[in-house]
Amino acid sequence: MTKTALDCDVFVWGLGGMGSAAAWRLARAGARVLGCDQFGPAHDRGSSHGQTRIIRKAYFEHPDYVPLLQEAYRLWSELEQFATRPLLHPVGLFIAGAPDSVAVAGTLQAARDHGLPIEQFTAPAARARFPGFHFDDHFAVVWEAQAGFLDVEECVTAQIEAAKSLGADLRFHVPLLDWQPDEHGVTVRTATETIRAAKLVLCAGPWAGQFVPGLTVRRKPVFWFPAGPEYRLDRGAGTFFFDLPVGQFYGFPSLDGVSFKAAKHTGGEVVYDPANVDRSMRPEDVARMGEFLRQHMPAAGLAPTAHSVCLYTLTTDHHFIIDRHPDCDRVVVAAGFSGHGFKFTPVVGQALAELALNGGTDLPIRFLRWDRGN
Repeated sequence: MTKTALDCDVFVWGLGGMGSAAAWRLARAGARVLGCDQFGPAHDRGSSHGQTRIIRKAYFEHPDYVPLLQEAYRLWSELEQFATRPLLHPVGLFIAGAPDSVAVAGTLQAARDHGLPIEQFTAPAARARFPGFHFDDHFAVVWEAQAGFLDVEECVTAQIEAAKSLGADLRFHVPLLDWQPDEHGVTVRTATETIRAAKLVLCAGPWAGQFVPGLTVRRKPVFWFPAGPEYRLDRGAGTFFFDLPVGQFYGFPSLDGVSFKAAKHTGGEVVYDPANVDRSMRPEDVARMGEFLRQHMPAAGLAPTAHSVCLYTLTTDHHFIIDRHPDCDRVVVAAGFSGHGFKFTPVVGQALAELALNGGTDLPIRFLRWDRGN
């Protein structure tokens, strides 16, 4: 090897949801891709695990996400064709809360701005339409039939498989030590070797704070509770989201007919070391969920049958960062997905691939640039 020879066109650090998507889209574009992750494929140490993730188009967080979601739906379909198995399940989603709540008002705004089909219900009509749920009399309820859920580990696995099928060299249980730009590209040191790449894509999830200032990581407990028949997928139940004065709560239909997944979206304990997280089932976390279930899901059991711990990596405004590193244009960063990023995974991968290979992208991600607050 000569001094300037490169081992790959693009090195991808982190092969969870975003990194595996980037590896797939880079390989699909014909790039020589080498990727590493400190854990195994579809692991449970970060944010891309837990059986399911909600996907929706009428996006209350900001209407500018909607075009990205429309492209994400297309790319999920492409991935399903490769995987020859369903990954996205359009079982519908209701969002409930006060008419002026962030989630309800924002969903209606996004639907208006982009002409998305939704249905609206009063509280009495919602009680009849969604049995097993309680809606306070003043609630507004919005139903999006095109929403649903993704099989999260299956999605990550399919992206890894797709990337490998296109020639990507993906390596697991390989910690990254450091990286340095040089006149020819980027030199990356892992625990096992030194790699020379023309470009570097960083998708480090909760570990992104080492190179992206201002991120906060929070511990997010997730639970499975005994399901009444009203919450079963085979009985027509969909996904749900409540925006309440005490916080935002979400959940999924029972896939096995026995239990359903639910969690609190807001709040969470700050995590200072993502490698050292308390993953136990704390009584106070269960009690908080029990209060929600008693108020709004009276047919649910209150004793969890299983639990998990996810990590949210939050920016100050809770919008993503997808951009080139401000100190090195050979390095592209995806970070701060703030607990609502997984549904965007393939379109984030496409944006990262275009930024790395072309220096820019036509995807509408300007509002997600690194320096938007400056």
